[in-house]
Amino acid sequence: MNKELTTDADIKDAVDAVDFAGEDVAGSKETTGAKAVGEISNRRVIAVGALLLGVFCTAFVAYGFLGSDEPEERPVPTASVTYDITGTGSAGVSYLARSTEGSATVERDVELPWRKTVRVPLGQDPAVSIQLGKRGGEARCALSIRGEHKQRATAFGSYGRATCSAELPAERN
Repeated sequence: MNKELTTDADIKDAVDAVDFAGEDVAGSKETTGAKAVGEISNRRVIAVGALLLGVFCTAFVAYGFLGSDEPEERPVPTASVTYDITGTGSAGVSYLARSTEGSATVERDVELPWRKTVRVPLGQDPAVSIQLGKRGGEARCALSIRGEHKQRATAFGSYGRATCSAELPAERN
């Protein structure tokens, strides 16, 4: 019998149509009928479970290929910037490094001479500032972008200050 069993009535009809060849028809129908209904119910559960598993796997694979709705964060292009401070003693130093917001990094009581090479996001103008303490003295700052000298300045005297900055284009050269 090739009829698809979709309702309880279809299942009952299928069970009633089973040939019980030589057995007690009344007793066998009930026992065999219950067994047939149980097998059909188990098959349905297995089929539904396999279908749900297939849908879940397909959705999982599709999500992996399509990705999420959130945009990917792309790395910000940067340029190599070197800050040099020469002199003796110590000074307060602030400089721009790899901050996309353009905020400065501040170091206090830095022993001179001091040198730092950092990555600065394109479009952010690199700068280094020095501030001498109460004892004063003399210190020079210098700034280079990609190894090319851009600016130099000198701080001197009590609480002397100097700043070196340069323009860093928003695009790569």
